[in-house]
Amino acid sequence: MWISVTLETDAAHAEALSDALIAAGAISASVEDAYAGTDLETPQFGEPGSPTTPLWEESRVVALFEPADDLLGRVAAATVAAGIDDLPEITLDEVEEQDWVRLTQSQFDPIRVNDRLWIVPSWHVAPDPTAINLILDPGLAFGTGSHPTTFLCLEWLTQQLAGGETLLDYGCGSGILAIAASRLGAGSVIGVDIDDNALIAARDNAANNSVALELRHSRAKLDEKFDVVVANILTNPLCVLAPLLASRVAPGGRIILSGVLDIQAADVIAAYAPYLALNVGATREGWVRLEGHMANSRVA
Repeated sequence: MWISVTLETDAAHAEALSDALIAAGAISASVEDAYAGTDLETPQFGEPGSPTTPLWEESRVVALFEPADDLLGRVAAATVAAGIDDLPEITLDEVEEQDWVRLTQSQFDPIRVNDRLWIVPSWHVAPDPTAINLILDPGLAFGTGSHPTTFLCLEWLTQQLAGGETLLDYGCGSGILAIAASRLGAGSVIGVDIDDNALIAARDNAANNSVALELRHSRAKLDEKFDVVVANILTNPLCVLAPLLASRVAPGGRIILSGVLDIQAADVIAAYAPYLALNVGATREGWVRLEGHMANSRVA
């Protein structure tokens, strides 16, 4: 048996409280919306792993402990360590022993992009053996295909890649888009990311899918031009990167951008306007996919 400890606090203290509970012996701690499941619930937008996603102003911290006589005292001490002056209400609930691995795995089912492509966790049998099945387990975040922005990019790749293209996946994360492009017939694929852990995840996922990717850190030189440039990140970095990403598109090539809310699309389109025209190619759950084509007459 385990003990689930729940406390409510504000965004300024939620992460510190979570860390303090771990330091006090919790085997796990998570931060949730205190209003989850009500009309006041606030959705958080951002591809998993994004450091810019804010916490909820009214947050709930849930920690899991082994039973102990001094548990309440340890939790109270953790609130002090987190800088919380007034002790919040503490709720304790018993949690029966479970097969946590099996329970976690049961939450992740194969994801169908379309008839051509599925994302399949390694513990599942591929629902359609005739399709292209990417083996990708939920792990270090960075994208597993479940987020609308990743889905929009996968959808484009399955519909538009003819085979043989050179492709750049900028902000490759788990490598899911780069791996999918390679499996869909791209001639050569380079994945770039600013995060060393993302590059490790991409390398491992590529190996699990028997795909050869060239992976680079964003600080490395990048002077090639590509038939297709894909970037699934967020609006602000997409705008900042406009000169770089546009310059990597070969004459006659295409650029696909995602990670953009529909209310932000105009900002990204304006940022790329000096280089090429972008249009909204598709939308999904409030997110958009922006698409552009580089004129053949462009001077390098």
